[in-house]
Amino acid sequence: MLDLLIINGLIIDGSGNPGFYGSVAITGDEIHVLRGDVGQLEPARTIEAAGKIVCPGFIDMHAHSGLVILAEPRHEPKVRQGITTELVGVDGNSYAPFTSHDDFLQFVELNSGLDGNPPLPGRWSSVAEYLQMFDAKVSVNIAYIIGNSPVRICAMGWDDRPASSSDIANMRAILREGMEEGAFGISTGLDYPPGSYADTDELIQLSQEAAALGGIYHTHVRNGLGDRFLDPIKEAIEIGRRSGIPSHVTHLYQRVTAPGGGRRILQLVEDAVAEGLDVTFDSYPYTLSSTRLLIILPQWCQSGGPRALKEVLRSGEGRERLRAEVRPRGLSWHEMWLTYFKLPKNHRYEGWSVGEIAETTGVNPVDVVCDLLLEEDLQISYVTPGPNGATLPDFVKHPLSMVGSDAVLLGAFPSPRTYGTFPLILSEYVREEKLMSLPDAIRKMTSFPAQRLGLSGRGLLRDGFKADIVVFDPETVKAPATRQDPKQYPVGIDYVIVNGTLVIDGQTHTGATPGRALKRGRLGG
Repeated sequence: MLDLLIINGLIIDGSGNPGFYGSVAITGDEIHVLRGDVGQLEPARTIEAAGKIVCPGFIDMHAHSGLVILAEPRHEPKVRQGITTELVGVDGNSYAPFTSHDDFLQFVELNSGLDGNPPLPGRWSSVAEYLQMFDAKVSVNIAYIIGNSPVRICAMGWDDRPASSSDIANMRAILREGMEEGAFGISTGLDYPPGSYADTDELIQLSQEAAALGGIYHTHVRNGLGDRFLDPIKEAIEIGRRSGIPSHVTHLYQRVTAPGGGRRILQLVEDAVAEGLDVTFDSYPYTLSSTRLLIILPQWCQSGGPRALKEVLRSGEGRERLRAEVRPRGLSWHEMWLTYFKLPKNHRYEGWSVGEIAETTGVNPVDVVCDLLLEEDLQISYVTPGPNGATLPDFVKHPLSMVGSDAVLLGAFPSPRTYGTFPLILSEYVREEKLMSLPDAIRKMTSFPAQRLGLSGRGLLRDGFKADIVVFDPETVKAPATRQDPKQYPVGIDYVIVNGTLVIDGQTHTGATPGRALKRGRLGG
């Protein structure tokens, strides 16, 4: 029985090749691409796609959905963009394995300004148990990468100290077990404790383990290293060089505050590839970044975990030192806009900058940050200018670049990238500014990330591949989200199909949750 037939659309298959007109038939969770007359077929349903693009579902190479999607399984900010698969566990911050449930709860609190602290539908400890939480329970597919933070916590606790040889052996064993249960590699977020306490040699040894199992090294680089410009990227490349692992630098761009140009960053990556190394990266098309507010605090005060951190924030001596050391992450306190408050008394601060709150209350900006973090159990997120808009297109359109939304799904004022990353590229970069062709943009969103992760049977429209499909209008697709009004769904994305099931039907969410946990080395996930 033919379940669904999409007719008369321009099929752009994800390969980067020009499109062609034809039909896509879906039976169960698989597709068949058809040419010629299909009038004799009798599908259960037909979608007329004249004037529309039919392409593979989009793959987000940087998603902060690992907890939020379990509490909000319809996942509308992402699936409405055409995203059918997400990579979670990024930035070194992931939620399995944890041998201690207390450590798990502490880690959720520590990272709550990035991944939230929602009510969860169950408990898990291993990677296998965690992945079971997603199958047929969420609207998109989930690919998982193991953050080095939980690996380090399980092996050696929360403290800032070098790893011993036995610690390294334990971490390698933990990583190996998690990858054997389906994870796609290891991630690091080297501005986020406790994973940031790992030195380069530790990360090389863990990457050797991941490389042996066919995994990748996915890294938020150590931005405070050396010159704070090129040296962080050099470390990522060196880890790949010395471990033999494919390296993927996430959310790569030239910062507004960088001491040099974007061309020098891209040249580093290009030179590494010319050397014979396997290096790629992802970017997002917005000039606003977003993360947990904790990132502006020095690493010394976070050693020992969230309980020790709170003691520092409460102490007079700790506050005095923090006032002397903490500076705004960005151009000024007035360009760090806060969101994700749970206490009613603080809801008025949604969308306010640290500077505005400090001026209104007459409190030092560092004390504002510390007081609010204590009151809100560390969960505050913020938005600030990040990428240099003048050079950002050079990163997004680069041949080695994929798309990673880095979408933080928290608060009343998230970054607009949460709702608009993929459609913004299709509308502004492709249609309006013609910075890249539509087939090339779709390749960056589909087959290229599938190839990078090793997702077999996905990322292309090919006979027998899994039916993850987007149908959109190339003339009307757009992303209306702004910083002041970020929670606006895209326009022009009419149908999104995940594993053969319609999730977005005529721009309406059907309530379906056909997503699967994709596993390394398994055909079709």
